[in-house]
Amino acid sequence: MLMTIGQLAERTGVPASAIRFWERHGLLPAPERQGGQRRYPPQAADRIVLLRKFQQAGLSLAEVREFQQDQPRRHAMIRAKVAEIEQRMIDLDHAHQLLTHALQCSRTDIVTCPTFREQQATWRPSD
Repeated sequence: MLMTIGQLAERTGVPASAIRFWERHGLLPAPERQGGQRRYPPQAADRIVLLRKFQQAGLSLAEVREFQQDQPRRHAMIRAKVAEIEQRMIDLDHAHQLLTHALQCSRTDIVTCPTFREQQATWRPSD
């Protein structure tokens, strides 16, 4: 069952303008046309979900294109992106620790808190 761009947009929660943009940039395959209108197979929705996840992971359009095409460069890009995401996860964990402690800390300036300072010392890379 083929869908119009409006149906695809509704099904995925992605504006039709974004779908057309991704098509222009080669991130979505060109759809079949019937009577001059775009018609999408159900798999197009799956590809759009994947594109959204790529965006949420911080991949650029060039990286997404690379992911879909060139195997050797694709693996290098994926390894680099995984390392970047892992570092972001560490940074978010540190921010979570800081904010959780700040909610409980009685100090006006958290930098003067011994517990915070101990916690902060564990964030520094060991030499």
